[in-house]
Amino acid sequence: MYEGSPAQEYVKARGLGDVAARFGLGFVDSAIPGHERFSGYLAIPYLRPAGGEESVATVRFRCVADECVKDAGGRYLFETQQKERHEGHGKYQTLPGDPPRIYNSPALIKPSPDLVIVEGEFDTMTWEACGIPAVGAPGTLTWRDYWTPAFLGYRNLFLISEDSAGFRFMESLAAQMPSAKIIEMPGNLDSNTTYLLEGPQALRERIGL
Repeated sequence: MYEGSPAQEYVKARGLGDVAARFGLGFVDSAIPGHERFSGYLAIPYLRPAGGEESVATVRFRCVADECVKDAGGRYLFETQQKERHEGHGKYQTLPGDPPRIYNSPALIKPSPDLVIVEGEFDTMTWEACGIPAVGAPGTLTWRDYWTPAFLGYRNLFLISEDSAGFRFMESLAAQMPSAKIIEMPGNLDSNTTYLLEGPQALRERIGL
């Protein structure tokens, strides 16, 4: 049950409570057999544009345990720009054998001349909360060349760079996408942190919209 769960509390603190339902976010309260290691995790489904019975392509799981994401005073570590402490396990867990996928593929069929590509699910949701269609790249080493044609034809393709590794990754994508513009975030902050500190208008202004 997502309502009233630690996952809902975490997502709300990230400023994404209003878009949680749109992205189908959930909480693993009672895991099915074989998924016990995901108990207590935030569930992030990868939704297909067509919907229907096969609407969920896969699910990633994100740790939101207090001992990993909060300080001794009960404040979320991201609120003070500190790194979370996920000892003995990864921050994210993926189903075994699951291939890399683009997050929020429904954005690709929206009638918009502009699109954001950013790394990570939370930053993708952040741009969508600002009213900008966005997709999440799965990581700097997992891009697949056959995805690239889906991003041709946009008037403006904003590639969001949030650190040095991200810049190199976005630079490699820009070489394949004629309308791409690499946008560097201030102070190497991620999109969600900037959103929380400065508000949605700051992100929109960053890309000139």
